[in-house]
Amino acid sequence: MSECKPHRDLKEDEKAMEILLELNLKQKLATRLGILLVGCIIFGLFCYDSALASLTLGALLALMLRNPTNVFALVMTCHRDIIALHRFVALNFYLLRKDRKGCTVAHCFEEQARRQPEKICFIMDERRLSFAQALRLSQQVAGYFQQRGLQRGDCVALLMETRVEYTCIWLGLSQLGVITALINSHLRGDSLLHCIRVAKACALIVGSELSDVVQTLPPLELSIYQYTDVEQHELLPGAIELTSALAAQVPLPLSRNPPSNARDKLLYVYTSGTTGLPKAAVITNLRFLFMSAGAFYMLRLNSDDVVYNPLPLYHTAGGIVGVGNALLNGCTVVLRKKFSASNFWTDCCQYNCTVAQYIGELCRYLLATPYKHAPQQPLHQLRLMYGNGLRPQIWTQFVSRFGIPQIGEIYGATEGNSNLINITNRIGAIGFVPVFGRSLYPVQILRCDELTGEPLRNAKGHCMRCAPGEVGLLVGKVDARRAVSAFHGYADKAASEQKLLRNVYTKGDCYFNSGDMVVCDILGYFYFKDRTGDTFRWRGENVATQEVEAIITNCIGLSDCVVYGVQIPHVEGKAGMAAIVDPTQKVDMDYLSIVIRGSLPPYARPLFIRLLDEIPRTATFKLKKRELALEGYNLEVVKDSIYYLNRDGVYRQLSGEQYASLQAGTAGL
Repeated sequence: MSECKPHRDLKEDEKAMEILLELNLKQKLATRLGILLVGCIIFGLFCYDSALASLTLGALLALMLRNPTNVFALVMTCHRDIIALHRFVALNFYLLRKDRKGCTVAHCFEEQARRQPEKICFIMDERRLSFAQALRLSQQVAGYFQQRGLQRGDCVALLMETRVEYTCIWLGLSQLGVITALINSHLRGDSLLHCIRVAKACALIVGSELSDVVQTLPPLELSIYQYTDVEQHELLPGAIELTSALAAQVPLPLSRNPPSNARDKLLYVYTSGTTGLPKAAVITNLRFLFMSAGAFYMLRLNSDDVVYNPLPLYHTAGGIVGVGNALLNGCTVVLRKKFSASNFWTDCCQYNCTVAQYIGELCRYLLATPYKHAPQQPLHQLRLMYGNGLRPQIWTQFVSRFGIPQIGEIYGATEGNSNLINITNRIGAIGFVPVFGRSLYPVQILRCDELTGEPLRNAKGHCMRCAPGEVGLLVGKVDARRAVSAFHGYADKAASEQKLLRNVYTKGDCYFNSGDMVVCDILGYFYFKDRTGDTFRWRGENVATQEVEAIITNCIGLSDCVVYGVQIPHVEGKAGMAAIVDPTQKVDMDYLSIVIRGSLPPYARPLFIRLLDEIPRTATFKLKKRELALEGYNLEVVKDSIYYLNRDGVYRQLSGEQYASLQAGTAGL
């Protein structure tokens, strides 16, 4: 049985990630000698009898010898960039072909199902759905809701935990041109109600396992359809039983549906953005094709792969990049209702998975669990794991311990166009852009104010690029004509405009603001540093501070409450901490615990609550979150009362023992 490596190995792993910012003396000398050697060969073969050619060669050699960094970068990345270019061209050709043919995701899936009807499409526990069965179910969904009067442009909210039918439901609705809003199954109360309303849903499909959640909401002025996979169940008041209705429904062939094209809206996927309640990001068919096919082409997956997808299907990673391998490319996708670190490798072995998905937090959980393996060969058959957020400090340890041949780190936002991918196993890199090819893939890093994230502009009012090693704001140029750089925004147009930067380099240009701080090296590799704004990442989810602040303020009735993220050693992301102005210590922590448990999903619940006399402000009366975040939960610095969220969901005063375990990484987070 293999145990986790000791802490000293983690330090060694940190050193394994080297961001190359300048050449050392040895590299400079080797590069210059190489330049001279190649120059001599070219001179001897082509230039010795021509004065003009000799002068031209001499001038070029002088330029390269003066600055060998560009030559070094070109030589070191040539093989990488050729491979990437080949795959990128293939991806764009695929997207262009689908766009011109007007293909939707439903068209692509029907093609796969006709080609291999008996092959297994989705697996979850003991349940299996073949491509033919999945196609039939999606067509039954289309036929049923067409008879219920749904039309192109309508929206249906889908609130359901992971099951093999999940994807088939929204796929069937898409055949009618109906948009499906994929609702986070952990949302409760006002957040859930907001997500349904912001999408302007005219109907709600809810799994019976979440019917009690819907009952807590105020009356909804929309049709409710209840889906269940058990015989005995209780219907919500006024709800329509969907399972038996679909079983009796005659399938509606795709050819009989209204005309559609690749740029039609397909889904709403919710993201917290940088502020406020969840935002409904628009996913068109073409956007879905790009996100899913992008990983498939760039990481060289194939249709024979069995992909393990333990991620929730209401998110981009699991619900688009994951299941898209089945819908577009004919892979078998293995689903799991809830990620389990103890069952991860067992599942991979049981279902003969060759590819698996991850998020950074998932990898840390796997490292914290025992893993049995043979001395020579790991039990699993994985050749690739891909996802986002694998922490550089555990990258090497994770790969070596579990025997993963390739890691495909992907960077991208649900609604954004600043997409990057690491196809070379470069430790810690979120992707790269060829040094001499940035005009073809215009992702840029802008100089910005590190406190506010606002781009800095020169005297002409234009933004400035960062040099290698300089931390800045990642942006992507918006071009609606290209799938790789289009920005479709949110259902809320005002929220969409807030994510755009205009007149960045030239008058009239437009860039998507990712809100992320990154750094680039001289080889074109990008490395993630931090997020700007009021959003922090915890448990693989983006937490919008304003939403949490609103819940707490409504509960305690106090004027000032701020929420921010604090760093905990040995843990990815930042844990939530709420600072509440309470000079008389009147806050009822037991009641606050109950409200937070009932109103917020687990990842959004603050881990710490600090009660203080006054929150520091700037001269313009803005609350100084940064100062509070820097102080964190340090008992040696903070003299105010700090409460800690215990495993039973109750906030109790943070003890010295708990603080020590948090600092040592033994608190079980």
